[in-house]
Amino acid sequence: QVQLVESGGGLVQPGGSLRLSCAASGSIFSLDGMSWYRQAPGRERERVAEFSNGGYSMYADSVKGRFTISGDNTKSTVYLQMNSLKSEDTAVYYCYYRMWMRDYWGQGTQVTVSS
Repeated sequence: QVQLVESGGGLVQPGGSLRLSCAASGSIFSLDGMSWYRQAPGRERERVAEFSNGGYSMYADSVKGRFTISGDNTKSTVYLQMNSLKSEDTAVYYCYYRMWMRDYWGQGTQVTVSS
């Protein structure tokens, strides 16, 4: 069993920054594959970034160069540093992990980019 708890969302002005955290607990063996998704009102959930311990993290085209995913294995936590935020980044951000053919989701954290 895996539990994921996100934090760090909030209201920020366009061009600002936020850092999201996803703390994992339970039977986590590796942070590899832990991902951030987001869902804006009226839109489908989309993958934003996926963490790789080996340095091969992936990003959606819409966030490349602005978002950075990182992980701290000692804390079982994955971070999403979001810079140069735009209004279109407004969404609920979810942490996701798949293990032993089961999908685990966090409860989500709201990010609102507005002036």
